[in-house]
Order: sequence, then C-alpha cells, then structure tokens
Amino acid sequence: MAAGPDRHPDARTLRGLDALNFFLADVRDGLGPYLAIYLIAVRGPDQGWNEATAGLIMTIAGVAGLIAQTPAGLLIDRTRAKRMVVVAAALAVTASCLALPFIASFTLVAATQSVAGIAGAIFPPALAAITLGVVGPKAFSRRIGRNEGFNHAGNAVSAALAGGLAYAFGPIVVFWLMGALAVCSVGAMLAVPARAIDDDLARGLAHGEKAGAAPSGLSTLLANRPLLLFALLCAIFHLSNAAMLTSVGQLLARVSGKAHATSLIAVCIVAAQCVMVPVAMFVGARADAIGRKPIFLAAFGVLAVRGVLYTGSDNPFWLVGVQLLDGIGAGIYGALFPVVVADLTRGGGRFNAAQGAVATAQGLGAALSATFAGLIIVSAGYDAAFLALAATAALGFVLYLTLMPETRDATVADARAGTDPEAVRPRAA
Repeated sequence: MAAGPDRHPDARTLRGLDALNFFLADVRDGLGPYLAIYLIAVRGPDQGWNEATAGLIMTIAGVAGLIAQTPAGLLIDRTRAKRMVVVAAALAVTASCLALPFIASFTLVAATQSVAGIAGAIFPPALAAITLGVVGPKAFSRRIGRNEGFNHAGNAVSAALAGGLAYAFGPIVVFWLMGALAVCSVGAMLAVPARAIDDDLARGLAHGEKAGAAPSGLSTLLANRPLLLFALLCAIFHLSNAAMLTSVGQLLARVSGKAHATSLIAVCIVAAQCVMVPVAMFVGARADAIGRKPIFLAAFGVLAVRGVLYTGSDNPFWLVGVQLLDGIGAGIYGALFPVVVADLTRGGGRFNAAQGAVATAQGLGAALSATFAGLIIVSAGYDAAFLALAATAALGFVLYLTLMPETRDATVADARAGTDPEAVRPRAA
C-alpha cells in the first residue's frame, strides 16, 4: 500500500493487533511486581533477599533496559522486519524469566533480569510503529487507545489467572503462565501481515515524503525543547509510579503472610487493569477533542493522591481499593505517551528513535524508583516511602502545568531546527 494519511487495514489485521496487545501485555514487562514478591516471599532473608536487594535487582534490570531504549527505537525505525523483532524480544524476555527458579546467586538473577529489560525495550516503539504503519496518523490516537485497552485487559486476565493459580499451586505458576502467553503473543504477531505495515509511515515520515527517504538526524531531537521537557516529565512520572505497586506488594507480603502475597498483588493488578481499559479507550477517543495537557495533568494529580492514600491503612482491602487509582494514572499515561511523541516529531522520520530517547528518560526514572523507595522503606518505613513518591508526582504536576505546551495544536517547528514547519505541525483536533 502506498504511504498516506488514510489507511484502510482489513479486519484480520486489526484483530491481530488486538490479540497482540492482549497476549503481549504480561510478557512485555517480564515478571514486574511478581519479581519482588518472589525474591522476598519465596527466597526470603534466609537467602539474603529483602526490600533493598530486590529493589537493587530491579534497578539493575531497569538501567539495562533504559540503555537499550534509544538503540531499540533506532532499530525499529530502520528495520522492515518489525514482526520478527517483536517475536525475538518476546522469546528472550520469557526465557530470561523462566530461568529464575533455577538460579540462586545475585549475579545470575541480575543478569537474567537485565536480558529481560533489554529485550523489553523493543516492545513500546515496535507496537507503536506497527500501529502507525497499519492505520496511519489520522487514526493513530484512537487506535493507540484501543491498543492500551486490550493491553490492560490482557494484564487483568493474566493477573487473575496468576492469582487464582498461585493460591492453588504456589508462586511458581507465574513463570509457566508467562511461557504460555509468550506462545500466544508470537501467534498474534504473525497474524498481522508484513504487507499491511507501511514502514515509511511507521517511522513518522509525513505524507508526500519520498518512500525510503533518509530520516532526519538525531541532532534534531536534541534541538526539540518540548520533547526534552516531555522526557523529563516522563522520568518524574515513573520515578513516582514505578515503585508504588512493588512497594504495596512487599507490604502485603509483610502483613498478610507469604502464602497470600502473590494472590493479593494479583488482585491489585486486576483491579487497576479493569479501570485502565475504559480509561485508555476514553483517552484514545477524546484526546484530540480535549487536548493532551489537561488529561496528562489528571494522570499526575491522581498519582500524587494515590501515594498519600496508601498511608491510610495497612488493611489489604484498603490497599487494593487505593490501587484502583493506578488504573486512571497509568491508563492515561499509556494511551497518551506515543501520541505526544508523535505530535512532537511528525514528519521527521524519527518517531521511534524519539520514543526510544524519551523512554530512556522514563526508564531512568523507573529504575531509580525501586531503589529510592526500597532505601526509604528500610530506613524510615512504608508510609515515608509512599509520601516521598506522592511528593515526586506533585512536582511533576506543577512542572507540566507551568512549562509543557499543549501538543495537540501547537506548532513545534521552531523547536526543530532545520525542519519544514508544515512537516512537523501536530494534528489539529
């Protein structure tokens, strides 16, 4: 198909995208919060694992992943084998996590989770690029919202299965569930035909650009001040958000006992993901009408409130109830992140490289979050950690409110030196 703003993919291709986002949901982030629970509740202090050491493992894996973010985006911009890259990354993440029950040393655990972090860096730019290449820029915001809806639905279903099966068979079942979902995600990726993906649109080339034209240089990204500011705000969001769920999981392991920790954290995940589905769908449908900025401010505000409310009680029902707010904040963030990056890089041919660059900042915030919270928990307790994370989110709210422009209809040509203004003008509502 020729490149252009209007794309008309067939129903089979769109169903493949739905299935890919659904099944890849539990694979793309590896073990996520289950890693901390496994290391603390199953391995435990007897084997040298506590909140601080578990947080350090997650930080190491996060640093490895963030180093890979920009190269991953560049790879997706350049390759025409996007489907095979996604398949290889899914298999690498799964193999790294399935190895965990068979290794014991800190070094080996750190190494396997670092491999998972590096492979996981492929998924965000790849899924966004494939989506843009399939549906085109005109339908991108709405389709990203749908992607996120299926992603959160997949997380909810897999977490519900993990919680129920872990209650019956123990935490080890999470590993085998991940393997099964990886197989399904590979099948879903292959259901999207390679011919349905326009590789020029997928890297953000504007309509009318010569197919195969060389993308603009990476130096243009460094000259894009709104993009750099957005990267900083993404880092702040994840510095606050990333450790909240893992800290709740660790707290549940302390107050509810090891036997129920995995099932309880699964309930937290399911509750939040069920909220994320309609939130993501709403954001995708209304982001062009409402604008990006007010919706993103809501994400920061809800994140700050969530951190404060966690200090209200250690009761598992209270903690699960507060976790519902994650569905609003994270649901908004996931649906808007690629849309804002697309707004700020339209026409430059570096959409995925820009995603990788911003995701590097995001990953740095997430990587530091686990150690940040873990050290505060060990030295001052859980309430102090939750309040510190809430204060970080409040800082992000203020910075976004005062410094970040509305990207829906603001001209960003002046921020992208040497680029045609009309080529990078964000879509109007």
